[in-house]
Amino acid sequence: MTSEARKLPSGFGRLWTAQTVSSLGDGVSHAALPLLALTLTRDPMTLAVVTAAGTLPWLLFGVLGGALVDRWDRRRTMWVTDAARAVLLAIPAAAAALDGLSIPLLAAVAFLLGLGGLFFDTAATAYLPDLLGRDPALLERANSRLRGAQTAMSGFAGPPAGSALLALGRAVPLLADAVSFTVSALLVRSLPAVSRPVPEVREPLLRQARAGASYVFRDRLLLGLALRPAVGNVAFLAVETVLALFAHDRLGIDTYGFGLLLTAEATGGLIGAGIASSLGRRLGTGTALTCTAAVEGLAILGLAAAPDPYAAGLALAVCGAGMGATMVLAPSLRQAIVPAHLMGRVASTSRMLAMCAAPVGAFLGGWLATAYDIRTPLYAAAVLLLAMTAVTASMTSNRRVEEALRAADPAGSPDRPASKDPAPESTPNAL
Repeated sequence: MTSEARKLPSGFGRLWTAQTVSSLGDGVSHAALPLLALTLTRDPMTLAVVTAAGTLPWLLFGVLGGALVDRWDRRRTMWVTDAARAVLLAIPAAAAALDGLSIPLLAAVAFLLGLGGLFFDTAATAYLPDLLGRDPALLERANSRLRGAQTAMSGFAGPPAGSALLALGRAVPLLADAVSFTVSALLVRSLPAVSRPVPEVREPLLRQARAGASYVFRDRLLLGLALRPAVGNVAFLAVETVLALFAHDRLGIDTYGFGLLLTAEATGGLIGAGIASSLGRRLGTGTALTCTAAVEGLAILGLAAAPDPYAAGLALAVCGAGMGATMVLAPSLRQAIVPAHLMGRVASTSRMLAMCAAPVGAFLGGWLATAYDIRTPLYAAAVLLLAMTAVTASMTSNRRVEEALRAADPAGSPDRPASKDPAPESTPNAL
């Protein structure tokens, strides 16, 4: 039976439901935390502390977190992490009810939620190929559904729900997010156990972390897949930093219109996630990734030159479609070719590179807008994306992808690639 004919296992339905519910809660808290901070201070730098706190865990512990996930049972890591985040949210909820909220408390909660997200996301990324037998076609279908649900819940439903719940009381959105984590934990705990290769030699944690990072940098295909989101984050954060000002000053868009502009981008993301598998089959994964990168760069160029809000909305929708397809194809390929016992470290290394690039993009966008013109960051982002497309095209070509898939499947089966297994390392411990 071919990959396209096989159905996703029943366990995937539970994983999809868990991540959908959790994404809805994330969207609620992502809207509620900044608004709660706004009730305590109007200082932009203080507000930025709460926002930045959520990204710090990836910068500080990204690779080490991946090494720990590779030692621990991944299903257990996910449900314990979600249960811990549910308990954590009870603290600011109680503080809000008792009028005891503070900026340090919100920053600490954002940091710990981000740390939980590091462990959950890395473990989920590593668990999925185990659940699906490392089948590339099944992985693309699964990631398409997961990405679509995440975009719909955290991008569309969650933020307005968070704002509405906040009107009912400052503790309400936090309690709603806690409920979502509880439901997710219960669903994940019911997922089937999957067998994984058990390395034999015990090594120190730091050495394991370095091994995972070096595995990415030594492999041109994996490095190309990691450079895409890293360089992309520089470009997209440069745009995001000035987008509200650009929309207001150059396009004449008010606050309501700006929300519609962002909705256009999210809609494009849903479409891109939905057509990703079809693109991969028709063009080959490598060529499809090159095309989506070029589409993103050209779309940002179109945004910079947009004469009116409608053209800008179309450009952002096209850019969102390219991003949505990329975020299905690239992780699916990585999950199919990376050895199972390295999956956590490889995934976290790639994510850490992307997270580290984000502040660079934000600073670049602000500096270019201040030194030159409000459109300059957009043109610079487009040039950066197109240059990245040219650089990574050969690194993620169809030829390299096919070679990597063959190497991951010594038996040569087109349906179910097996994992390649380099030198053994430390035995995973139970969490």
